[in-house]
Amino acid sequence: MIRSWFALFFALGIFVSEKGFSEERPPNVIFIIADDLGYGELSCQDPSTDVPTPHIDSIAKNGVRMTDGYVSAPYCAASRAGLITGKYQTRFGFEFNPIGARNEDPDAGLPKPEKTLADHLRDRAGYTTAMIGKWHLGGTAHYNPIRRGFDEFYGFLHEGHYFRPAPYEGMTTWLRRKMLPGGESGRWISEDGRLIYSTHMGHNEPDYDADNPIFRNGQPIEEPENLTDAFTREAVQFIERCGDERPFFLYLAYNAVHSPLQGDDAYMEKYVGIEDVQRRIFAAMLGQLDDGVGAVLDAVKEQGLWENTLVVFFSDNGGPTRELTSSNLPLRGEKGRLFEGGIRVPFLLQYPGAVEGGQVYEKPVTALDLFPTSLALAGLPVDGQTDGVDLIPYLTGEKAGDPHESLFWRVGGKGALRKGDWKLVRDGSRNKSGPWMLFDLGNDIGEANDLADSEPEKLEELIKTWSVYDQQMIEPVF
Repeated sequence: MIRSWFALFFALGIFVSEKGFSEERPPNVIFIIADDLGYGELSCQDPSTDVPTPHIDSIAKNGVRMTDGYVSAPYCAASRAGLITGKYQTRFGFEFNPIGARNEDPDAGLPKPEKTLADHLRDRAGYTTAMIGKWHLGGTAHYNPIRRGFDEFYGFLHEGHYFRPAPYEGMTTWLRRKMLPGGESGRWISEDGRLIYSTHMGHNEPDYDADNPIFRNGQPIEEPENLTDAFTREAVQFIERCGDERPFFLYLAYNAVHSPLQGDDAYMEKYVGIEDVQRRIFAAMLGQLDDGVGAVLDAVKEQGLWENTLVVFFSDNGGPTRELTSSNLPLRGEKGRLFEGGIRVPFLLQYPGAVEGGQVYEKPVTALDLFPTSLALAGLPVDGQTDGVDLIPYLTGEKAGDPHESLFWRVGGKGALRKGDWKLVRDGSRNKSGPWMLFDLGNDIGEANDLADSEPEKLEELIKTWSVYDQQMIEPVF
């Protein structure tokens, strides 16, 4: 008799979760992460931009644009460590950004005891999981995504990668150099216009591809396509394979618009009206990324998964302006700093089955929220600690008020706290801190007017709150 009942349940396609029996399978979850995309670059953020992004904008049209969406760190690796675990990465010592050969340090990666969102969704709710694109949470075998909860991995492990390697066929490439041919400084352009060197940053382009192959699961492969198109292809194929048969979690981490600046010919032609070639290459990369997002959204729709799929788009940190031309306006600062331009990012969410489209949500939220939000949609309680909250009740109106009383940041000598409209910031370096500054973001989104001297009581209140958080964190592991 028991066997007969189970046979009936499976024949009817009834999903069994930790919460019991449900007549519907749980929602799919898709994170689409841009790399180094500035706050002001999407046309849904700034309609006057010279690079329209209609496909990315459609996520806001079909869902919610978060005006005050934050990440937990101002650069790549630490931000991703917070995202994938749902808690401040400084709680487990992941405070800085391994680059170059440091990626292969056996201590530099997401600590093995930390469970990822993929671990939870796969092992507790039966999701099929895929990581496509840039990982940057450890470059050695211990940290490979297929050992961190992902069934499939297609991408690279370090902080960056050439979209196509030398000789950069079919594209225009802009590289940073210490010195130009002939010992000059400034800008050098090859005779065919396809290679540009610039000394404006004072250093050479990082050696992104050294010991950093493209992997399919655990094996290195050759990839002939531009990586933006390759990652889109792999994402679409994963969605098609899963279809409506099994719930999935897709972590799609593009390396666009991160350097090196490389624009495919078709997109360079599309933006030929942009006079400055550096900006034109950036536009080509963003336009190609936007088309990739459109293809992923089309795949979701074509598989009949539109209503039952959570899609979130955001950047891992603010844009590095001098490097990429990326705009963080109207915010102050850029990647690597804790002013708003380093940590407030484009943040869009759609879930048509439950969240009304066309919303603009102005309360502070964080990428850490995506961990408990995804677990809740899968019917799972949070197992362990999280610094995030389930956003869906706030976006449906079920809950009112602010999702967070305060948000915390620490990066070496830098620190920040947001509480309501008040923002506490301490600038500095890895080992040296500067004085605390205080800003009223409600009246000064650009953090131009330091109120530390005129609001000493508020300053002291926020410093105390920051210190309470700080005492919960541990020293950096690497």
